[in-house]
Amino acid sequence: MSTVAEKFPGMLSEVGVRHIFGVPGGAWLDFMEHLRKSDVDFVLTSNEAAAGFMADVCARLTGKLAACYATLGAGATNLTTGVGCGLLDRSPLLAFTHELPDYLRCRTAQMNIDHQALFRPITKQTTRLDPEAPGQTICAAAQTALAEVPGPVHIGVPEDMGAKSCPSENLQNLGRPEIIRSDEESLGRLEELFKSSRKPLLAVGLSALRHGCGEAVKKLAEKHGIPVVLTPMAKGLVPPDHPWYAGVLFHALAGIVAKTCGEADLVIGTGYDPVEYNYESWIPAPLVHIDTRPVDLYKGELALQVIGDLKKSMEHLHSIERGPTEWDGTAVKDRKEAMLSRFVPQGFGPCAALSILREEMEKDGIMTCDVGAHTHLIGQMWPAERPGQLIMTNGWSSMGFGMPAAIAAKLCMPERQVACVTGDGGFLMMAGELATARRLSLNVVFVLLADRDLSLIRIKQGIRNYPEYGVRLDSSPATNGDHIFGVPIWKARDSKEYREALRKGLTSQGPVVVEAHIDGHEYGDLVHK
Repeated sequence: MSTVAEKFPGMLSEVGVRHIFGVPGGAWLDFMEHLRKSDVDFVLTSNEAAAGFMADVCARLTGKLAACYATLGAGATNLTTGVGCGLLDRSPLLAFTHELPDYLRCRTAQMNIDHQALFRPITKQTTRLDPEAPGQTICAAAQTALAEVPGPVHIGVPEDMGAKSCPSENLQNLGRPEIIRSDEESLGRLEELFKSSRKPLLAVGLSALRHGCGEAVKKLAEKHGIPVVLTPMAKGLVPPDHPWYAGVLFHALAGIVAKTCGEADLVIGTGYDPVEYNYESWIPAPLVHIDTRPVDLYKGELALQVIGDLKKSMEHLHSIERGPTEWDGTAVKDRKEAMLSRFVPQGFGPCAALSILREEMEKDGIMTCDVGAHTHLIGQMWPAERPGQLIMTNGWSSMGFGMPAAIAAKLCMPERQVACVTGDGGFLMMAGELATARRLSLNVVFVLLADRDLSLIRIKQGIRNYPEYGVRLDSSPATNGDHIFGVPIWKARDSKEYREALRKGLTSQGPVVVEAHIDGHEYGDLVHK
């Protein structure tokens, strides 16, 4: 009879997993040996948190499950940072950790903590691999992870299970569960509210991105003349040159976007997930919430919820015939263009670094970004024309996300150019993953915006009239020498050097770091304005 470890790769394949990221422990050896012989790749990372981030991004880009692994104790606690990203950024993944055998679980023992309690707040479900039906455990976990709203499931694997005999199972991948259809009464009320509004506004978010609602949103905006605002992670659903695109909520120069929002007499939240930006933080008018689950709202006027199949609800909204709205399309467009013109580079700062990167990358290139002041610029100014061109974390918002995200993007989309933009802080957290990119021979350009401080916190200190404190990282360069972990570093101190470094890096055979020594003071005039 086969062992659990021998059958494990087939269990993962059954639910669509093609990559499992992590750092091995001793109990993982049998599993790794059988993964080596399978079509499921085990990808060694430098840090378990990176393993969770990579699984998250694989799931986003492919629409299929990905997996991550850590050993017990310290490995598991490291992994939680990446797994939490899957929960709040809505990515379906399986997180495996080894646990002590049953007879030791409640004993005082090396590296022993309660993994079930550890993962419970940051997953949709946490369970243990059933020795009588391990394949069914994984199939059930996969369906839970994929169900609306998608997210991670943790599976504890007792250390002695790999060598145990595996019972014969009739595995059946149940796939992604169906979403209920929106009820007719709600759709009828939606029609009434929509017809009576003079200036409806479409606020489009993460659920709309996940369900591929971009074309439906554009057609609706064009048919009725309705401005569209996006949450940051929904960028690409509506391109920035669309006549009714009004900008991104919450990120740089959001005060200009708020002027358009403030004219609305009805906000139609279309696949809007408050995990990025709560409605009540900005909503100016009664709300119609159209999504796959009820809204989390503690204040503000909720006129209607339409819960169910998002695409079907959008189709119904598009089918409604009504008179023209009172929006001035020219004014909406002029305001957006005036806002975007504010990002014209002044010297060699973050705007120049981002603009030149966009010019040098291919049109379908993928850019991942870390968390920091640069994220706020990217969220507003990066001209993503379709989903998947910009990958960020805005629900979990963990520093250190950008570098592993870029590695995962290149693994999933090897034919596309991939670049990562990170600040000094995120780079210091995940520099070890450069060794992962080099080992995998991945041509990823890691753009390090080196201003040597935590710019976003510095800006927030200034807003409160606090002196700068605890934000300066180092007065010396972020890197020394011309290589790190065998990855070449090209320093750029002006736009010309930077452009040349990007051109060279984007056509290299492996990873490179382009360290851009920018003036970070440009952030202050754009972030939180």
